[in-house]
Amino acid sequence: MLESLEKMLAKGMDNPMLRFGLGKGYLDAGDAARASEHLQRCVKQDPGYSAAWKLLGKAHQQRGDAEAARAAWEQGLAAAQAKGDKQAEKEMTVFLRKLDKQR
Repeated sequence: MLESLEKMLAKGMDNPMLRFGLGKGYLDAGDAARASEHLQRCVKQDPGYSAAWKLLGKAHQQRGDAEAARAAWEQGLAAAQAKGDKQAEKEMTVFLRKLDKQR
């Protein structure tokens, strides 16, 4: 799947859904650094993409950058609230609480 998505990107198809798919694919494959690159491009293209903010926070967390994870989830929380995306809002609220407990 990642190979075909990369080919689409190489052909000039660059959009938030493609970047989200690449980010999720790399995150699932355990490559948090590449995942965060694609997810950052995704939210730059569509700042209201709450699911992308959620995964971006996870990618940062897997890379050991708790502050970047917090920043992503806080921005994602605002995006989710603006869109009425209650599920993403709940999930990111839980992620932020867990970060607070780890301090």
